[in-house]
Amino acid sequence: MTNEQQLLQRLQNGEASAFNEFVKQYRQQIYFFALDLTGNHHDADDLAQEVFIKAFRYIKNFRGDAKLSSWLYKIMVNAHIDRARKKSSKFLQFKGDLVSDDDSDFRDLQHQAAENPEKQLEANAIQSHINAALQGLSPRERSVFVLRHYNDLPLKQIGEILDIAEGTVKSLLFRAIKRLQKELAFYRPELGLEEKK
Repeated sequence: MTNEQQLLQRLQNGEASAFNEFVKQYRQQIYFFALDLTGNHHDADDLAQEVFIKAFRYIKNFRGDAKLSSWLYKIMVNAHIDRARKKSSKFLQFKGDLVSDDDSDFRDLQHQAAENPEKQLEANAIQSHINAALQGLSPRERSVFVLRHYNDLPLKQIGEILDIAEGTVKSLLFRAIKRLQKELAFYRPELGLEEKK
């Protein structure tokens, strides 16, 4: 029996110390995922708390056929989509790959910005446009994009988290990338997003 299975068994038996361990083990991972989805600390904190409350409430129903982290991601995505339906979505913090596998040009730009105030202003302007472009994605597209590009999850696992087919994940990811490419087309030279001929 793995440590995760032991923890799950203790959680399902209602051990308070097990829940404290559970929160401690996954708190940072869940918070940063919430931050990627919401774009601000206040909403991320609220969303992460909601995830743990729901996890506590439904842990007895969890069969253990997926990793605990995947189950928490699933709760997170569903809670985020529910919130997005109720209010307008917030900005998403850019922290990783944007729309291409080779993001070295953008990382170079970030590095230059740290050393040069003029480049910092340019990087801030790019960041604002990226946030605005990400805001235009649907909650489901954003969730797929974040799970894939910020959390490096395989497409199959994303499909399991969202209860959708792998082909649907690919389609959502493709649409998200195309929208971002269209919205950020004026940055193609800086971001290395030129069309391949």
